[in-house]
Amino acid sequence: MDARSTARLQALGRLGLGGALMLAPGVVAGGWVGGVADKREGQALVLGLGARDIALALGTLGALRAGCGAGAWVRAGILADAGDLVATLRARDALPPLAAPGVTALTAASVLLGAWLQSAVD
Repeated sequence: MDARSTARLQALGRLGLGGALMLAPGVVAGGWVGGVADKREGQALVLGLGARDIALALGTLGALRAGCGAGAWVRAGILADAGDLVATLRARDALPPLAAPGVTALTAASVLLGAWLQSAVD
């Protein structure tokens, strides 16, 4: 699979996650942040994260379709995923038991994939 196809799959995964966070914030984010995801104040942040991921995905997909600028969108995704990783590690003692290892694995893998993709897609 080439870099552009891989970037497209990563963006589609981000689109799916963002959509799920927007449609079912308590259910989807509950495994990450616990019961706060069921509260309105927690959902305010979760909805913002969902919208962020949708925007990053649509930007990446559009740039891939246009044939230019996808690297910048991938780098934006790296920054967002790195922020999620740092936030998760900082709060790891207050999170559900599987949240820190699960989110760490997912975000670290996405950061590493993005690091490879950022220069290969344009």
